[in-house]
Amino acid sequence: MRFVSKLAHLAKIADILPTRRGGTAARPCTQQHDVFYLYPSEYERAPGGPLIGRVDDPGMMQRAAVAFQRQATAFRTVANIYAPYYRQADAAARAAMPQKEQVKVVAGAPTIDGIAAFKCFIKHFNDGRPFILVGHSLGSNVMANLLAEYMGAHPRVYRRMVAAYVVGYSITPSYLAKHPFLKFAKGPGDTGVIASWNIEAPTVDGTNPVILPEGIAINPITWTRKQTTVPAAKNAGSIELDPATGNPVLTANGKIKRFLNVADARVDAAKGVVICSTIDPAVSPYFTPGGFPMGVLHGFDYPLYFFSVRANAANRVAHYFAGD
Repeated sequence: MRFVSKLAHLAKIADILPTRRGGTAARPCTQQHDVFYLYPSEYERAPGGPLIGRVDDPGMMQRAAVAFQRQATAFRTVANIYAPYYRQADAAARAAMPQKEQVKVVAGAPTIDGIAAFKCFIKHFNDGRPFILVGHSLGSNVMANLLAEYMGAHPRVYRRMVAAYVVGYSITPSYLAKHPFLKFAKGPGDTGVIASWNIEAPTVDGTNPVILPEGIAINPITWTRKQTTVPAAKNAGSIELDPATGNPVLTANGKIKRFLNVADARVDAAKGVVICSTIDPAVSPYFTPGGFPMGVLHGFDYPLYFFSVRANAANRVAHYFAGD
């Protein structure tokens, strides 16, 4: 297991070696910049279990490791990746709450842990390098809170932020107006900005439970907000997930396999989402009975555009070091 189990022992998820005593030993950094990653909702309470799970809940740890493989590894060739565990609320119980109650729950233990972990990362591991923030779903909700609460009070740290990929959660005009020092991305190479999107099929069977009204979305192929369909041929590549493990399918030499011409993308500004019309939302793995409504492609926000995300992160890093 590559995740660390305690917030106090934040370490690099991709650069950790297990020791015989059960601890961890960090390898030297290999990149000039870092990624700080927060995984999506992975805690599932047992019947009668607590709403907020332990930071070392075994089920959450196992599922978080899978989430890391299908999301954070997009940045593996770009940066040193740091990914702490953090306490979460049971996803189903939280989703059943009124929106105001959900906000309170996320502002509690998840955000407290997320900000504490980031402070630990900055103090003990970052060594003043530029960094990228990466999250998904609940992880992005916590990341939005971190941006609002921490960055405004720490402008010197904020100046080192290359970009924040706040994916699977809605960034709204009201959020940006409340925190005017934060900016949403407008193009593929701007830095110090937020990039966010939620993927849907052209038709959704019901209501998308993960988006907010008036959300802003960027096209994860062109990295603009234009509402034109960008064909799948322009997508740098998707990944497919092993149905047995949930991890990315690998090539014969152990690298993540690239699948071309899978996913197109079109920003729908009215809905605040990105529409993908080239996959069948009614079949597995895009639809699971008892999961999200058919057409909500929440779990594929990163996988469908995996290699485009990787290329964009590298591009923003290059622009950052060029002083653009």
